[in-house]
Amino acid sequence: MVSNFVEELKWRGMLHDVMPGTEEHLLSGMQSAYLGIDPTADSLHIGHMVGVMMLRHFQLAGHKPYALIGGATGMIGDPSGKSEERNLLDETTLRMNQEALKEQLSRFLDFDDATDNSAVLVNNYDWMKKFSFLDFIRDVGKHITVNYMMSKDSVKKRLSSDAKEGMSFTEFTYQLVQGYDFLHLYKNHNCTLQMGGSDQWGNITTGTEMIRRIEGGKGYAITCPLITKADGSKFGKTEQGNVWLDAHRTSPYAFYQYWLNTSDEDAEKYIKIFTFLSREEIESLIREHQEAPHMRNLQRRLAEEITVMVHSQDDLDKAIAASNILFGKSTSQQLKQLDEHTFLEVFEGVPQAVISRSEVEEGLDIIAALASKTGFLSSNGEARRELKQNSIAVNKEKVKEGYNITSGDLINEKYVLLQRGKKNYMVLVVE
Repeated sequence: MVSNFVEELKWRGMLHDVMPGTEEHLLSGMQSAYLGIDPTADSLHIGHMVGVMMLRHFQLAGHKPYALIGGATGMIGDPSGKSEERNLLDETTLRMNQEALKEQLSRFLDFDDATDNSAVLVNNYDWMKKFSFLDFIRDVGKHITVNYMMSKDSVKKRLSSDAKEGMSFTEFTYQLVQGYDFLHLYKNHNCTLQMGGSDQWGNITTGTEMIRRIEGGKGYAITCPLITKADGSKFGKTEQGNVWLDAHRTSPYAFYQYWLNTSDEDAEKYIKIFTFLSREEIESLIREHQEAPHMRNLQRRLAEEITVMVHSQDDLDKAIAASNILFGKSTSQQLKQLDEHTFLEVFEGVPQAVISRSEVEEGLDIIAALASKTGFLSSNGEARRELKQNSIAVNKEKVKEGYNITSGDLINEKYVLLQRGKKNYMVLVVE
């Protein structure tokens, strides 16, 4: 039994273009669809997630999803939405990236072979590597005219741009390679639908055209909108670059913070796109948020759902604990449980001072630690006044005059956090 996939995408704001007849085709029974994923890195970033969520919704609707790793197309470079040609990858790198991507995709898609609609991972390099150039232009290229290829927006934009490089023949033929992927999957896996971002419409329809001209069959197409942010800045980007799904590239704490800091307008859009919450629950959350936006419950739920989905409940708990260190009440014990990477991220931009390990091992007087050794406070006198007013904390625990910083205070065997009042911090780095 299949449910209405197109309708699901519509209310979630995930539908941009759909070829006529697609909805009826999908409602006629279980179908197969694929979506291409660029393997130019060993991790997905959140820009890939809309497509991955589409594949998961497709599977939840009772259909069979194919995730296509673009090993061959990754060796070429897609001109869509780009102003210059990208670097090409060797096969060893592509295979390593493929394995890493499958691991991440398995958090979203069910690859269990026991089910009829289990997800399948394919790599277009596996069938494209067998083609000679002559075979390709004879068996594929002759069916698509240059006039047809020139009519694509992605080609027109590159040819009419001021870019000195122009557009290489390699990139010009990209749509033929992607089009052949659709033809190959149609013939060998009965795959009748291709999905992708709205910038892929031209490449996708080249595939449907090949299916029509070469096989006399019918292929369908669906695209999702390219995600934007309300303030005009690029979705999925921070000052540090892409927001990755790999915890080593973007920590669960930084990942959680990205979603937590979403604007009200974007949160209402993202909760539909990036979670599997029901329509009723999402509408209830949005109503609650509109009544009390200052509580930021919508952002919190969004951040929680997507962090657990991409990482784990344990990672979410740690990210929340790390967030509370700056923005809520926390203890020295919670602070010491942070790994070094997360600790440095939480206190990024906080002034640092280096002190010697021998001083800490001997016991460093708190007044010296606040003033002469670090410059956190301007003088010993100011340090004494602040201590008397009970406004000084070491690792989130209030201390008095006479306190000595020792090895027992070290976080990750290397750091001590000094604090004056609620918002003034300094990190001591022990070397």
